[in-house]
Amino acid sequence: MEHSGDIRPSGSLALKVVRGDGTVEHVKTYEPPTDWPTTRRLSTILEYASPHDDLPAEVNDWRRANRRHLRRRLGKVTLARKLGLPTFYGALWLEKIRGDGERLPFGLASLAVVTTTGVNFIVDAFQNIVELEIMNFHGFGTGAGAEAVGNTALGTELTTQYATDNTRPTGTQSEAAANIYRTVATLDPDADVAITEHGIFSQAATGGGVLLDRSLFSAINLVGATGDTLQATYEFTVTAGG
Repeated sequence: MEHSGDIRPSGSLALKVVRGDGTVEHVKTYEPPTDWPTTRRLSTILEYASPHDDLPAEVNDWRRANRRHLRRRLGKVTLARKLGLPTFYGALWLEKIRGDGERLPFGLASLAVVTTTGVNFIVDAFQNIVELEIMNFHGFGTGAGAEAVGNTALGTELTTQYATDNTRPTGTQSEAAANIYRTVATLDPDADVAITEHGIFSQAATGGGVLLDRSLFSAINLVGATGDTLQATYEFTVTAGG
């Protein structure tokens, strides 16, 4: 028998109330729910991709628009977990940080899609042909084509819009759980961009590198002149089973 108290995700939302006298109350720190992958309940997964009354309108509007992207792969992941099948998948979390410091937790953006080249890279790493830890560079783009296992690049990756031209942000690596690899990076564009895709690559320079995972999502608009940034948290989960 499963106990919901053991599998519910945790996390909090960055909210604050500024009173008329200038005092600030109810400040919390938003983080992706690090224990989310342990749940098999569809309703719990969707909680972090659905609109809520206490979220900003921009976040809720984006979550509604992004449902069609998220649900393309959600059913497959849920079925594999329900059947207890060994599998692996990527989950992408996005948070926009405005130039004034306001944080907009867009939440779970995608569960797609681990590529053929990415799988081949992992097999090569087992043979010590490549180093698995170099799969730590975050590519961002404006392409619109749906993800496919045959993808080897983003549809339309940024180039000179990166803070350093033609150079992808480097992630900060950690272990979200014993079976979850996490890498977090921040896009700090120097031009206005509408980001619609993300990928994890094996090199910093654009125009090359092995693509592990590609995600397509509804547009997130960043204004370079005001200092908008986009934080991407990518979690690669490998589950046991049989």
